[in-house]
Amino acid sequence: MSSKPFMTRKTILSAIAGMLIGLTASGASHAATYAYVSNADSQDISVFSLNPSTGALDAVQTVAVGGTAMPMALSPDHHHLYAGLRSKPYRVVSFAINPLDGHLIQLGTAPLAESMAYLSTDATGRYLFSASYGGNLLAVNPIGANGVAGDVQQTIPTGPMAHAIRNAPDNRYVFASVLGSDTWLRLKFDASNGHLTPDAAPAYALPEKSGPRHFVFSADHRFTYLIDELDGKLHTLAFDATRDTVKPIQTISILPDNFKGDKPWGADLHLTPDGRFLYASERTSSTLATYRVNQATGKLTRIGTYPTEKQPRGFNIDPSGNYLLAVGQLSTQMRAYRIDRKTGALRAIGEYPVGKNPNWVEIVQFDGSN
Repeated sequence: MSSKPFMTRKTILSAIAGMLIGLTASGASHAATYAYVSNADSQDISVFSLNPSTGALDAVQTVAVGGTAMPMALSPDHHHLYAGLRSKPYRVVSFAINPLDGHLIQLGTAPLAESMAYLSTDATGRYLFSASYGGNLLAVNPIGANGVAGDVQQTIPTGPMAHAIRNAPDNRYVFASVLGSDTWLRLKFDASNGHLTPDAAPAYALPEKSGPRHFVFSADHRFTYLIDELDGKLHTLAFDATRDTVKPIQTISILPDNFKGDKPWGADLHLTPDGRFLYASERTSSTLATYRVNQATGKLTRIGTYPTEKQPRGFNIDPSGNYLLAVGQLSTQMRAYRIDRKTGALRAIGEYPVGKNPNWVEIVQFDGSN
């Protein structure tokens, strides 16, 4: 199965350029923020515009994708969105983002190696990484100059239940969490050809049955934060950017004080753009845990937990750091929160309808120059 381009990059950019020229000629400037929500069971992506002053959201588009839409990833320049479909045939859909209205324009599709739980790109935007929970593997697809992901070029077997894959800030290495083997892997990355070479030993071995899931790097590249799915824990790792190695410095709970579930079920985590606060979602209690980050030591201090949509698999923070948008797999609503920039506290400010089984949120901001 080969990739299927629908529109050339030249055609898309020409159309958008024409609109931008018209906007410039009218003397207007354009800055906008858009949110994208993948809905697995309704097989579509909900598109919203976000008001930067109030946090209010307006629905602007619903895009059918013809499959179980789950993980998404933005290109580094934020002009493209990639959506992974976890129903057969497994594939990735490549979209161009119109900066004027946030609309998605489908450019093409390409096969994925398996049902993928996670997508990300390298720092150059030339390669798409993916991790397969069911297929126990990692994979690489090239991305063309037209922004369209191509056919699978490499697969790498892992232990059971690979869950997330992201490049290190320097793009020399790629890291991947493997839930079933309680490991965090390091792989050498050759940006000239997209090839991954795994280390013989994990970069970090976690306690048995912890179930490492998603992870993020701090903006200053000094720390990594890794959430577990199975034991209700969140780990702070000191990251050596010169050697791309880590050492543990803290483990903290993501569970509310009154947790009464049979077992924890950690999901996602995100830092505010200024690095001062971190948020994590827990699906059994349907809560968001909030932490203050000591930017000197990397350590976290618990602020509190906040109720959110039922079974919150995915959420995200807008580039301004003022708003958090969360979805729950057992809810058909997205909840918007205002973030207190001084304390990190969350205040719910609205709910908005989305599709069935919403599970992933991406947010992009255009300032008129990009």
